[in-house]
Amino acid sequence: MAAPNPFDQQTAIPGVKHIIAVSSGKGGVGKSTVATNLAMALGQKAKVGLLDADIYGPSIPRMLGSLHQKPTISPDQRLEPIMRHGIKLMSIGFLIDENAAVVWRGPMLFKAMDQFLRDVNWGELDYLVVDLPPGTGDVQLSLAQKVPVAGAVMVSTPQNVALTDVKRAVDMFNRIGVPVLGMVENMAYMINPANGEKLQLFPKGELESYMAAKGIPKLGEVPFNPNVGLASEAGVPIVESHKTGAEAQEFLRIAERLRERLPV
Repeated sequence: MAAPNPFDQQTAIPGVKHIIAVSSGKGGVGKSTVATNLAMALGQKAKVGLLDADIYGPSIPRMLGSLHQKPTISPDQRLEPIMRHGIKLMSIGFLIDENAAVVWRGPMLFKAMDQFLRDVNWGELDYLVVDLPPGTGDVQLSLAQKVPVAGAVMVSTPQNVALTDVKRAVDMFNRIGVPVLGMVENMAYMINPANGEKLQLFPKGELESYMAAKGIPKLGEVPFNPNVGLASEAGVPIVESHKTGAEAQEFLRIAERLRERLPV
């Protein structure tokens, strides 16, 4: 008799239409920045929640200027998400001190993910964006086992050292049956303020040929700009703080492409 498939036990979150996982495979490529700005861009035309699933290194509270806020408990003993910039937020960072280490084994991560998915009053959402930790570990598997994920957005910088880890993450999503919606190339280039010329910050690797071979569409190319990091530090992401800039406009285009793939 065949063993039961753990991915056949998924249960939808009532009221949530689409769950989008944002993954990188590798740290340091701007995954949380992409997840935050993507959620805000989607939120301009839809009801959006953002779940910070990076249990060991939560950054969403700081990036969205809600570092010292604490979720309240509803009468039915559920966590009420934090509202910020028009989207609903939840993160382990709201529940622990910023400097406190989370020293948990796998079963505790599974329990935490279950609580963030089931015991948070998400309400009616068109999209729940999930900012995953780097790698292909317990949190990714827990998410895929517990809820139907509409698809994954991969984040990479142009060079091969980042692509290598992205390949592993794509392989993981293929194995667990999560569609890869597309790739966001972050820090793809820098615009020379003197003449508008595009400057390559990183050596161009094999990202384009890999996507072509795998049939993965490119959702967008986000330029490097120090203002993106400064905006995140200030708690007002670039989509809100520099609305007419090239970076914000690219996030809006990426959001539009995702809406076309996952209409509500």
